[in-house]
Amino acid sequence: MTLPVCSLCEMPDSQWLLSYTEADPTDESTREALLTLGNGYFATRGAVPEASADGVHYPATYIAGVYNRLASEVHGHVREDESIVNVTNWLPVTFRPEGGSWFTPGGYEVEHRHEVLDMQHGILLRESFVRDPEQRRTRIQQERLISMNRFHVAALRTTITPLDWEGTIHVRSVLDGGVRNDNVAEFAELAKEHLSEPAKGRHGDTYWLACETVQSDVCVAQAARTLLHRDHRPALAASLPVEGPRSVGNELSFAVSPSVPATVDKTVTVFTSRDRAISEPLDATRDELADTPGFETLRDEHFLAWEHLWKRFHLSFQGDDGTVERRALNLHVFHLAQTLSKHTADLDVGVPARGLHGEGYRGHIFWDELFVFPILNLRVPELTRALLLYRYRRLPHARRLARETGATGALFPWQSGSDGQEETPRQFYNPRSKRWMADNSRRQYHVDHAVAYNIWLYYQVTGDIDFLAAYGAELLVEIARFWVSIAEHDPEDGRYHLRGVMGPDEFHDGYPDRPGEGLDDNAYVNIMAAWTLARVLEAHEVLGGHHTEDLWQRLGVTPGELEQWDRVSRRLHVPFLPGGLIGQFEGYAELEELDWDGYRARYGNIGRLDLILEAEDDTTNRYKASKQADVLMLFYLLSAEELGAVLERLGYDFDPASIPETVDYYRSRTTHGSTLSSVVYSWVMSRGNREGSWELLREALAADLSDTQGGTTREGIHLGAMAGTIDIFQRCYTGLETRADALRLHPCLPDDLKWLDFDLRYRGHWLHFQISHEQVLVRARPGAAAPIAVVVEGQRHMLGGGDRLVHRLAQKPGHSSFFS
Repeated sequence: MTLPVCSLCEMPDSQWLLSYTEADPTDESTREALLTLGNGYFATRGAVPEASADGVHYPATYIAGVYNRLASEVHGHVREDESIVNVTNWLPVTFRPEGGSWFTPGGYEVEHRHEVLDMQHGILLRESFVRDPEQRRTRIQQERLISMNRFHVAALRTTITPLDWEGTIHVRSVLDGGVRNDNVAEFAELAKEHLSEPAKGRHGDTYWLACETVQSDVCVAQAARTLLHRDHRPALAASLPVEGPRSVGNELSFAVSPSVPATVDKTVTVFTSRDRAISEPLDATRDELADTPGFETLRDEHFLAWEHLWKRFHLSFQGDDGTVERRALNLHVFHLAQTLSKHTADLDVGVPARGLHGEGYRGHIFWDELFVFPILNLRVPELTRALLLYRYRRLPHARRLARETGATGALFPWQSGSDGQEETPRQFYNPRSKRWMADNSRRQYHVDHAVAYNIWLYYQVTGDIDFLAAYGAELLVEIARFWVSIAEHDPEDGRYHLRGVMGPDEFHDGYPDRPGEGLDDNAYVNIMAAWTLARVLEAHEVLGGHHTEDLWQRLGVTPGELEQWDRVSRRLHVPFLPGGLIGQFEGYAELEELDWDGYRARYGNIGRLDLILEAEDDTTNRYKASKQADVLMLFYLLSAEELGAVLERLGYDFDPASIPETVDYYRSRTTHGSTLSSVVYSWVMSRGNREGSWELLREALAADLSDTQGGTTREGIHLGAMAGTIDIFQRCYTGLETRADALRLHPCLPDDLKWLDFDLRYRGHWLHFQISHEQVLVRARPGAAAPIAVVVEGQRHMLGGGDRLVHRLAQKPGHSSFFS
């Protein structure tokens, strides 16, 4: 018998579709991460509904902000880890012909399989042709969505068509609470059971299940209904209850005929005890389910919500390579938009480094928001505001952590979870040596700089002085106090020094003879400390002393303290290499050079050089070798003009002409062991090496799609790197800055990038940009917001609602005009 044509195979190649055909057990878990659907409140990996966690598949659902802490005994030591929780699996739907076996992975022969993530509509499509052990052939078509409109709702439509048989079919649908955290091989020895014994029940065609996290006592409740449809109408089916030790559901039985499709719709609602405006989560799930419409209405509402989202996140471009880069960029926007949405804003959560897509880093919050907020600031600034409040609410723990280090002020942890205490483990596992290695990354105090930078960038984009007065100033003051309290004054050189810290490069946690004790005067840390102190002083000036006198009194800010901040901001030490380039840290020049060619020849990918050297009983602390950009983060965050101003304030000469040499020096000594590294290098090379910048951007766009980190994508996408690629198009190649109460543009498109077209929100205006090699066009939508300053190539323009600005750029040979 010839199989019918797969409808998904007939879909044309598109920048909006991520498509997979056939099965690949080695790649399945990575695909599941990339096919994740979510809405900012919760997300579900793209596992097939008939699968369970079996080493190949890993169905999992994560709810933003739901963490739990467990103790584990590893090699005779007890450790505690807080992790995002894999909650009840709502997906399971499978079938069997009367007298046959249930459809499970490996139980049936799969003659054809096709999955398509439709990013434009936020829906996951699947079509399979399978043959059971009795040689009966069946077609399975599925549509899955997690509603972007009704954020407590998910739905799965399954259409089953017998191809060469008839009789009775049984469809089983359950909620499975028998899940645990088992997504990361490195955590195999750690405790995994985060959920209590569930409470279960049913009434009519509705069934429900509720569990509590065993330590944090968060109740997670789900309710579901499963209904049969024929010819787009509800149909009757015999229904029997299904119940296991930790599961509940039902089994529908009905007659089927060859080539006649039968559709089963599963609708699920999800609530937790952390939700607002509810009495009790289980009651809320049942009430919400009773009010939830059928699949078609849900789908239409969901499509409309995504249509509006894509208008807000609109960014298109034309390059030389067709749809490959555009698809990758759309995928990155898609995952950012469904991890952090308007539904996230009310949840008191941060930016999870691996999205809601897996258990990598235990779902913790790092500094990745530094790469994410520039996108949100210019699209959904109200979401940035809410996410910054995650940090503000955790100031008590940040103050406590500062005191524990012997300092004052506030020190935000390198890894944060539910309450803001330091969650960074003391060890991590090296699969090469089979040994546990010391993890000293909690010395990355520069997460404070990220928080300060994010506050100031948000203020510059929005002009939200109320936020600055109510929350931002307090955060900035406490961060300033921390840096000043750990700065050591050396009367011999008249400089202040910051000792015992780590920079962004995680390969160096100390000196060869003092591993784990941190470094002295990391250039990134010191220069950004000076920048932060200057911004706190600027905030004091912006807010003034009269109307906010109570603020400064409440915070205990005195004239003497302001003078101290100013003094330290002008006298921090910055190390330089013998040739005059900025040194990564004091003593960097004395480290050994690595045999780069030799290690690449022996190991190929040396991104995780730290693991390689530890397995050889060596250490990266001995070498001029970096995992990712460190000094070069300065060029990523600050324009040459801004960086020059900071260094001048510190009393150092800085020649912007040295930037390309600095980039080349550190590029040749970097392994790119972090997905963020290619993003940063692409950015800092954008003006001195446009072709190289474009190639690195392409690598960054492919990082998760091709799992270039060698198995990490299955543990969750790299949200910061995804956002960083978007920002290269949005701010880097356009030279877009928001500072000194103006929006500034200085385009520098690579030759392979013909034009950019996008929309941004700045100080109450929605602006449409069209930028090519020849010109910049900016249109402001009609509105009542005050006119804004737009500076293009140094020329200042005022733009009001409904105004249009055209600025011709210096012509380059070989480029034709695109915009009129």
